[in-house]
Amino acid sequence: MGGTGGIGRALLGALPSGQGVSLARSTNPRVDLADEASIAAAAAALRHLAPFGRIIDATGALVIDGRHPEKRLAELDPGIMARAFAVNVIGPALLMKHFVELLPRQGRSVFATLTARVGSIGDNRLGGWYSYRASKAALNQVWRTAAVEVARRRPDALLLALHPGTVRTGLSAPFTGPDQGIRPEEAAHRLLTTMDTATQSGVFLDNAGQPIPW
Repeated sequence: MGGTGGIGRALLGALPSGQGVSLARSTNPRVDLADEASIAAAAAALRHLAPFGRIIDATGALVIDGRHPEKRLAELDPGIMARAFAVNVIGPALLMKHFVELLPRQGRSVFATLTARVGSIGDNRLGGWYSYRASKAALNQVWRTAAVEVARRRPDALLLALHPGTVRTGLSAPFTGPDQGIRPEEAAHRLLTTMDTATQSGVFLDNAGQPIPW
């Protein structure tokens, strides 16, 4: 999911030809995070291809309706905060709800979401970015909680919350210099390696496979 974004496209491109399915608002089947019916329909349309050994949620938004992340409490807007949670938490949670059934019952599989280090409560030393930080922290909790439930029926499935690093994509461009961050292709390689080498479900990892404090 999120296959038309910078990291999503790079992840798809890093897979062997024909081994990936891209989902977004512009694909067929179509997935719109604000429309649960589209998510359910997409999962149903792909059921004949299941089980999938790897499902990746590469969705997310940092700039919401043209508004950059808040630096101060005075900038908080309830509508913008609600929209951030809709895109960064509720949408991915619904993806998990409908797509987790496409994982195999037995054998190793991965359902990963791309979260962010700034969602770490333990690692927060700079403050600011209230809605984005809070929404990514909530996303981490969804994945951690789902890992407990999913393990009961799919004991070999790994649910991973992954920080891709600072990547040269449209999401991070307004906040970084032209030479900051890594290329999407490098991020994709690191993320796939982390998925392939992870051994524990319900963990929050950086793109080198190292744990990040919750």
